[in-house]
Amino acid sequence: MDANDGRSNASEERPREPAAPEGPHVPAQQLPQLSPPPSPSPPPPEPQAPPQPQPPYDPADPPTADPAHPDARIGVGALSLRYQVGAALAVAVVAVAALVHLGMVFLHVAPSNTVTKQHGKAIDEWIYPEFEQNWKLFAPNPLQQNIEVQVRADVRTADGTTRTTGWYDLSAEDGAAIDGNLLPSHTEQNELRRAWDFLTATHDSSNRPIGLRGTLAETYLRRIVVLRLDRDDAAGGQGGVVQRVQVRSRTTNVPPPEWSDEQVSTTPQYRLLPWWPVPADEAAGDVR
Repeated sequence: MDANDGRSNASEERPREPAAPEGPHVPAQQLPQLSPPPSPSPPPPEPQAPPQPQPPYDPADPPTADPAHPDARIGVGALSLRYQVGAALAVAVVAVAALVHLGMVFLHVAPSNTVTKQHGKAIDEWIYPEFEQNWKLFAPNPLQQNIEVQVRADVRTADGTTRTTGWYDLSAEDGAAIDGNLLPSHTEQNELRRAWDFLTATHDSSNRPIGLRGTLAETYLRRIVVLRLDRDDAAGGQGGVVQRVQVRSRTTNVPPPEWSDEQVSTTPQYRLLPWWPVPADEAAGDVR
């Protein structure tokens, strides 16, 4: 045998390792599974500012423009110049027509006056038949007269004689005090006028008092005129005493305007009251 055969036999005769005994399959040792790294948590939400309170809506505030288009025009300003002029003319025509209509309706329902007397036909043509009104506006008839209250007195002088003064125009004195006065007193404006109205309402056409109110009206007016005479020094200084007074009214109609065809009398009308004796305490100035 040669040498190669000897080596091959030696290798063939090398003992084999015993095989593992058969039995239940034992899994290989498992490696621990690594969990993926945790994802980073989202950042906490930023605190939001509380909503700002909105100012109350005011219809007078101009509308705000669109922020995306700050140069955009709103309302009538968005129209072209031609349409703006047309809109302005239309508004003016409607406003004038409304004012004319309201004025015509007012004059139609108002009491008779100088305007309705002169333009009554034009007013009726506007009102009838479409705008006919079945009601009237009540208003007191304004006084179209000038009434002046005047007084005179019998004065006993220091030497015992009696003299009668001239007529003192008390209404003219009040008018002079009011004329040019920015803050006239209530007394200057109304005291004498209200006293005369009170007397005429409580006396008959013969100047006789009607009931106790008539007597009270006489006393009230007498005290007023005595105070006015004392203010005007009608007694003539020391020793003079007012013994009795007489009051009258002078009434004249207010002349109509030049364009009116109304005819009124401008002759003064007088109402003369009887003489009233003046008590001693009133003559001495003790009037309460």
